[in-house]
Amino acid sequence: MIEIRQLHRRYRKGAGEVHALDDVSLTIEPGEFVAVTGPSGSGKSTLLNIVGLLDRADAGTYRLDGEDVSALSPDAMAAIRNERIGFVFQAFHLLPSTTAVENVELPLVYSERRSTKGLGLRALERVGLADRARHSPGELSGGQQQRVAIARALVLEPDLILADEPTGNLDSRASTEVMAIFTQLNRSGTTIVVVTHNHEVAGSANRVIEIVDGRIRSDSAKDASLPPIPASALRGEAPANVFSTSTINRSHQ
Repeated sequence: MIEIRQLHRRYRKGAGEVHALDDVSLTIEPGEFVAVTGPSGSGKSTLLNIVGLLDRADAGTYRLDGEDVSALSPDAMAAIRNERIGFVFQAFHLLPSTTAVENVELPLVYSERRSTKGLGLRALERVGLADRARHSPGELSGGQQQRVAIARALVLEPDLILADEPTGNLDSRASTEVMAIFTQLNRSGTTIVVVTHNHEVAGSANRVIEIVDGRIRSDSAKDASLPPIPASALRGEAPANVFSTSTINRSHQ
């Protein structure tokens, strides 16, 4: 799905230059769950931004599903971001004056799909928050707000989800709930790349890539405990709830 070769990204800093990424090459296959770790300033968020087409490399190539996206126009990159990639960030980036379901439906505004009715509520159902659809972000806990953000990333059913420190603003219990969602999504066939400082969060992934000083220091994989379910299994008229209400204590809200 993701093929990166000899990627370089530099930034000006005062009179000098910072090498955020220095000759990075990697491949991520469809259905992988990858954690990218490393100290602050190591280049991991820069890598995620390039993979998500939010930034461009100075040199090197990047292929997404076999397509060279390194030199696409801004409009073409925006179309791919909206239709094929879901984003989850440390800050939830929810609009405070709108409901949970309205926040989830925001990507639909820019979608070219003809039929989008009910997709927002269906995405909330998949993260166990259908009963909070009409609540504003201010009426939700931090963990619930992040689950709304995940539902927003899911609403167009992308094959790739990118998450930058998705548990950074959450307590340990909410972090566990969020990672349970990612684990179940991955088992449904969704490719997930998570940037994190947290070793427990990284432990949820099946592969861990460590970046230090803009270079890949290590890349280790482990066998998945459960085989992925084909993504098509969740794309029928009655998609599965990947975050069953039986796995969450509803009193912790």
